[in-house]
Amino acid sequence: MTAPASSEFVLEMLGIRKEFPGVVALADVDLRLRPGTIHALVGENGAGKSTLMNCVFGLVDPDAGRIVLDGQDIVVPSPRAALDAGISMIQQELHPIPARSVMENIWLGRFPTRRVAGLSFVDHRRMATDTRRLLAGVGIDIPPDTLAEDLSVSQVQLMELARALSFRAKVIILDEPTSSLSEHEVATLFAIIRRLRDEGAAVVYISHKMEEIREISDEISIMRDGHMIGTWPTRELSIDQIITRMVGRELTARFPEKTHRPGATLLEVRDLTSAIPGSFQAVSFELHRGEVLGIGGLVGAQRTELVESIFGMRPVASGEIVIDGQPVVIRSPLDAKRARIALLTEDRRLSGIIPTRSVEENAILASLRAYANRLGIVHAGPARRAAAESIDRLQVRTPSLRTPITSLSGGNQQKVLFARWLLADPEILILDEPTRGIDVGAKFEIYTIINELAALGKGIIMISSEMLELLGASDRIVVMCRGRVTGQVDARTTDQATIMRLATDVEALIAADEGQAVGA
Repeated sequence: MTAPASSEFVLEMLGIRKEFPGVVALADVDLRLRPGTIHALVGENGAGKSTLMNCVFGLVDPDAGRIVLDGQDIVVPSPRAALDAGISMIQQELHPIPARSVMENIWLGRFPTRRVAGLSFVDHRRMATDTRRLLAGVGIDIPPDTLAEDLSVSQVQLMELARALSFRAKVIILDEPTSSLSEHEVATLFAIIRRLRDEGAAVVYISHKMEEIREISDEISIMRDGHMIGTWPTRELSIDQIITRMVGRELTARFPEKTHRPGATLLEVRDLTSAIPGSFQAVSFELHRGEVLGIGGLVGAQRTELVESIFGMRPVASGEIVIDGQPVVIRSPLDAKRARIALLTEDRRLSGIIPTRSVEENAILASLRAYANRLGIVHAGPARRAAAESIDRLQVRTPSLRTPITSLSGGNQQKVLFARWLLADPEILILDEPTRGIDVGAKFEIYTIINELAALGKGIIMISSEMLELLGASDRIVVMCRGRVTGQVDARTTDQATIMRLATDVEALIAADEGQAVGA
């Protein structure tokens, strides 16, 4: 029986139920939000968090239940209806219009107008002025006429936040808002969130980063397998207690024990310099067999640009890549694949998943040749068995292999991409933010797979913006700042302060320009 509504809450979701083919996504879930609070919503991937929020934002039509706003039952048939009611949402997967400007993205569908000689025209001057004010409020300084396609992932995230603020919503939903932000940008975001709370808004904060949850939220609601486990004041729960309620079992460690032992040199990058002005310069490092090499740095350090160049996605002006003592020329991803290099990209939506295809098709994409005859015809049986084995190994939550990949949660989509490259059996596996948007239980599984691959003698390069992850999962860490390597440290003996110093080390940049060796 659905609980009655209460005037104590600005938003109530009562008895919400949603079923998709083969799965109950939401099983009679209740969620209540008080005005002037930051309410964290946590759970493993597939727990139902995003589905629940999609119901209140008009993206998913619930099969049963009530949505109550300010004591009144409402129906939310579309995102526009949600926005008009005072409910705004920034989704985990960002969808800007690349070929339009920042201000057009922010004011889409509601451009300010002015009348001239009885005719109505878009008031571009007012729109630019209002956009500058909103962008300043979220801590970024970019021209309003900048095209969205020219923004970094973090800038797009902040642009979407500016758009949400423009609606002056009473309920603001943030789904993994810090996944692409630097520490400075996270601090700016938290200041904005607290200001919104102090102004009376109810903020729903969805994240897998436990430290952030503890720092920013007032209350925590925990979901598991489509059920609401409960709601608690944040101060009453430790991180271990939150994780235990999320996964339904004790998780004794955040990272598995490292049992692999680095061996001979597998990869050498020698003075690699990008052909793109302003990108990385004179980068050198080694990767050993059986080693997990972390790459740390702040936004703008050019880490992604570096690994994409190693994978042949970006041109290089000079330098050398050596594998097993032999120089190799990599001008394209196909060259990289032939050299047995794999890359799990940072943005799964733009450069990872094939959204129109199934889980199975996405999983076998990088290894199709292994299951094809001389005519190029793929043998469906062996390919399906291999995909099933890899999907099962990573514990991907999916009704079947033929389920469209877009039906899965973001974290499960990421695990399918991981499965794709495991099937390709690379010698060098490059992981760019591999656990972004993945819950703590699934992260542990990913770390375990990484350790297993390292134990087999594979070389792993891992970019991460989470310093705890770099320290916990890596053997050594290369730190970059503004396209330069500013230091290399042993993950077992260093700390977060050392990594942060190197990530902001201007003196090391000067030394690099003078040709001096830099170490830590």
